[in-house]
Amino acid sequence: MDHLQLSASSREMPTKDLAALKASGKVPAELYGHNTANLHLWLDGRVLEKIWRQAGENTIIDLTVEDKTTPVLIHDYQQEPVTGQLIHVDFYQVRMDEEIETAIPLTFIGESAAIETEGGILVKALDELEVACLPGALVHEITVDISALVDFDSAIKVKDLVLPKDIKSKVDGEVVVAMVDRPRSAEELASLQAEVKVELPVGAVEEPKEGVEVTKE
Repeated sequence: MDHLQLSASSREMPTKDLAALKASGKVPAELYGHNTANLHLWLDGRVLEKIWRQAGENTIIDLTVEDKTTPVLIHDYQQEPVTGQLIHVDFYQVRMDEEIETAIPLTFIGESAAIETEGGILVKALDELEVACLPGALVHEITVDISALVDFDSAIKVKDLVLPKDIKSKVDGEVVVAMVDRPRSAEELASLQAEVKVELPVGAVEEPKEGVEVTKE
């Protein structure tokens, strides 16, 4: 599998004009790994965002710094709370001949008869799977076909998943991945929709809800 490509430049510590560099679109990063000193890096924010959306945290990236290319994973990251933009990234250098443990997201596909014809509710007990494999065997996602959920007694367990070659699950095979819950009864729905009476402060007036006519006695 071809790896994603990303370039970075070295960053001095302490970094001068940090705010100005960030304002210009640069994102600070750290690279660390086996028997190697940590490297402080700068990356182009726009390029990094594109790579991050493609790679997530379980896809090998070939990171080039000063003509030296290293296979890495995105180990951790920080985002700006309002915009969601990346503001810092940690890369972890991997050895292609050494097994690693990571989590791969689960993607649910297909249609369930228990949902389509019985009005059931899909319950996802897992949204990612802890695995072990060589870095070169990593995939971006593992698909889960919910068509196996034919009734409310059906369940998809970890042992039922079709894992890519050379990827081993670290989760017990009997752990449930997904099932279908029965639809809520009219009584349950009515209970959920019932108004919760809120005690107003003294002197406060409750605003009438839209579509409700208020009459004075």
